Amino acid sequence: MSIAQTHPSPMGATLAASEVEQTYRKVTWRLMPFLIICYIVSYLDRANISFAKLQFMNDLGFSEAAYGLGAGLFFVGYVLFEVPSNVLMQRIGARRTLLRIMVLWGLISSAMMFVNSPTAFYVMRFFLGAAEAGFFPGVIYFLTCWFPSARRGRVTGFFMMGAAAAGIIGGPVSTWIMVHLSGLHGLHGWQWLFLLEGMPAVILGVVAYCFLCDKPADAAWLTTREKAIVLGDLAAEEQNAPGKKSHGLRNALSNPKVYVGIAVYFCVLVSFNAIGFWAPTIIRDIGVKDLVDVGWLSSLVFLAGALGTYFIGYSSDRKMERRWHLAASCAVVTLCFALLPLAHHSVALSIALLSLAAAASYGSFVVFWTLPPSFLPGDSKAGGIALITSLGGIGAFVSPTLVGAMKASTGSIYMGLTILGAISLAGALLMFFTTQRAGIVRAER
Repeated sequence: MSIAQTHPSPMGATLAASEVEQTYRKVTWRLMPFLIICYIVSYLDRANISFAKLQFMNDLGFSEAAYGLGAGLFFVGYVLFEVPSNVLMQRIGARRTLLRIMVLWGLISSAMMFVNSPTAFYVMRFFLGAAEAGFFPGVIYFLTCWFPSARRGRVTGFFMMGAAAAGIIGGPVSTWIMVHLSGLHGLHGWQWLFLLEGMPAVILGVVAYCFLCDKPADAAWLTTREKAIVLGDLAAEEQNAPGKKSHGLRNALSNPKVYVGIAVYFCVLVSFNAIGFWAPTIIRDIGVKDLVDVGWLSSLVFLAGALGTYFIGYSSDRKMERRWHLAASCAVVTLCFALLPLAHHSVALSIALLSLAAAASYGSFVVFWTLPPSFLPGDSKAGGIALITSLGGIGAFVSPTLVGAMKASTGSIYMGLTILGAISLAGALLMFFTTQRAGIVRAER
C-alpha cells in the first residue's frame, strides 16, 4: 500500500500520489545536491592521499607499510570521536554540527602540505579523522529526519554517489594539480594538492550553516501542507516501529541488532575502502606510469561505483529487499578481487574488474545503510548509527593497513585484496542469516 493511499492530508482528505511525490521531489532537490557536494569534498580530503602517495612516497622516503598505516590512522581518530559527535548533533542540529566538522577538517586537510616525516603523517591523519568524525553518520541520521524508510535507499544512494563522484572528479583533478603545479612557489605537486582540496570544506561548512534546516518543521521553503505530509509519514513510521518506546544511546547499546550491524559494517567497509585507497596504486602497478592517465582510469572505476550506488539502491527500494542485494553485491566484490591477479598483465581487464568491484562495493554500502534506521527507533537512531559507524569503522583502519603491510612484505597488493574480499562476503552472509530471523526486513516494510 502506498504512502499516498494511507496518509491523510492536513484537511482530512486522501492525498493524491502525485502530491506526495512532488513533495518528496522538492525535499530531495533542496537537500541532496548540497549534501552530495559536501560528501564529494569529504571523500576527496580523506582519500586524496591515494594520489599524493604517488609523489610523496619518493619525496619523503615513505614505505608502503607507512602509507597504509597513515591511511588507516584517519579512522582511529574517526572512531574515537564519532559517537560523541553524532550524539551532539542530535542536540544542536545538523547546521551547527556541519559548520564545526567541515571547517576543522578543511583546515587540517590543507595543513597536510607541511608533513615531512612518517610521524607527522600519522599525527595529521589521526587529527583529520577526529575532525571529520560524525560527518557521514550525521548525514545518515539527518536523512532519517526527512525521509521515511521506503524512500531512504534511493536518497542514501544519491548521497553515496558523492564518494564515487569524488573518485571520478578527484582522479583527473588531483593528478592535474600534482603535474602542473609542481614547483610553483617552491612547493611539490602533492603539497598543492592538499592545500587546494582542503579549502572548499571550510567554505561549505559556512554555507551549510546558512542553507540547511535541522528538521522539516523549520523549513520555510515547505508549505504547511508539505510539512504535514513529511511529518505525518515519519510519525506513522515511528509509531509502527518495533520497540518504539526505546530512546537514547543506552537503548542502542542494549539492542542486539546493533552489534550485528557493527560486525557487518566492518566487513562491508574493508572492501569499500580498499578501492578508494588502492585503485591508483593498482593502476600504476599494471603498467600505467603517466599520472594523468592514472587519474583518468581511476575516474572510470569510480564512475562504475556511482552507477552501482544508484542502480543497486534503486533495485533494493523497488523490490523492498535488502538481504539478497547485499549478499550478491559482496559476492561480486569477492570474485573480482580474487580474479585481479590473473588480469595483472591486461590494463583493460584489470580496469573492468576494478570497475565491477567498485559498482558492487558501493552498491552494498548503500543497501547496508537502509537497514540500521529500521531497527533503531526513537532517539536511539543517532547514537546507534554512530555506534555502528565508529566500531564497525575499525574496518576502515584494518583495510589500508592490512593491504599496505601485505604489499610491503610480499611485493604484491593482491593477497591483501583477496583477504578483504573474503571478509566482505562473510559480513554479507552474517546479515543475510541474522536479519531473516530478526525481522529487520519486516520492520522496514
